[in-house]
Amino acid sequence: MKKILIPLLALGAALSVQPAFATDAEAEALFKSKPCAACHNVDIKMVGPALKEIAAKYAGTEGAVDLLAGHIKNGVQGVWGPMPMPANPVTDEEAKILAEWVLSLK
Repeated sequence: MKKILIPLLALGAALSVQPAFATDAEAEALFKSKPCAACHNVDIKMVGPALKEIAAKYAGTEGAVDLLAGHIKNGVQGVWGPMPMPANPVTDEEAKILAEWVLSLK
């Protein structure tokens, strides 16, 4: 009985964890619900660079998702000029979803 019960409990726990990915529409809705949209646009430079510019700069860069997620969550200064990007009120998971979405833009 234990041989069956333990794997079933492990499977149940694994299936109850929500995946850290989102559809493009969900990621875009998350972007619009956060302060990001006040300074960034997908195609046009505003206060901050266009999201497509960011995607192009980090295309093919190893660790880009984690790097951008850190920038989104903690803020950054000096990467795109003198204007600092403040920290954003996002969870680690939301920051990762946003970073993956930005990097997917072409």
